[in-house]
Amino acid sequence: MEKPVACGFVTSDDADRMSVDEILDFARSCDIDDVRGVIARQIEFNSAIAEEGLKNEWGANIGKVILSGNSEDVRVRAKAKAAAGSDARMSGCELPVVINSGSGNQGITVSVPIIEHAKAYNAPEEKLYRALIMANLLGLHQKAGIGRLSAYCGAVSAACASGAGISYLLGEDDDFIKHEIVNCLAITSGIVCDGAKPSCAAKIATSIDGAYLAIDMTKNKQQFYGGDGIVKKGIENTISSVSKLGREGMKETDKQILKIMIEDEG
Repeated sequence: MEKPVACGFVTSDDADRMSVDEILDFARSCDIDDVRGVIARQIEFNSAIAEEGLKNEWGANIGKVILSGNSEDVRVRAKAKAAAGSDARMSGCELPVVINSGSGNQGITVSVPIIEHAKAYNAPEEKLYRALIMANLLGLHQKAGIGRLSAYCGAVSAACASGAGISYLLGEDDDFIKHEIVNCLAITSGIVCDGAKPSCAAKIATSIDGAYLAIDMTKNKQQFYGGDGIVKKGIENTISSVSKLGREGMKETDKQILKIMIEDEG
């Protein structure tokens, strides 16, 4: 039996250099003990702030609003808890969060839906950990080409990555996961970032909805193809296309958002 590949010392630069195929292979085969500590903290911390967001009054209470629907549906719970974590974080909650791509909101989005699905399906701990490794790296990989500061909402890339982790939990193969990511990017890319504030929770919920639609499309053998808007042939080309949109195309959008934000309301 081959020795598992070490998971340790993977950085955002490493995730940028890795292809999606390499990330998927790495997540399926690496030695989990190398990252058990950080993944365990992500599960503990990000779950705790999600629960806090549902328990008390924070921001616009997006998580509570979502949960007032069908709380028996794992998708509703997953979306509500991710939004609730952002409700709390964006409104001053001091509970710690394990981040992704430099962002607490992205860390919550990339992890909380996967954690909730793992609970619902009684997934083994190892499968949950591998799903989170996969999602975290896919989130980093998508965001690396966009850059840390952009008018492109990072919840989109994080939710696409979370959808990939959920797909892995449900036993889907690599081709399915790649189609989910492309479908998701085609659906939600273009949501703007206008700073850290309560509406981030709603953007997270919308992005996760996009991931669920992408999963359902893929299950039904439906997909977007190269030439459909910003979608290109092949997942790496699509990610590159979206990166260019966020990095270059939204520069002027970023300036206009800032200008609108500092204008006197009167």
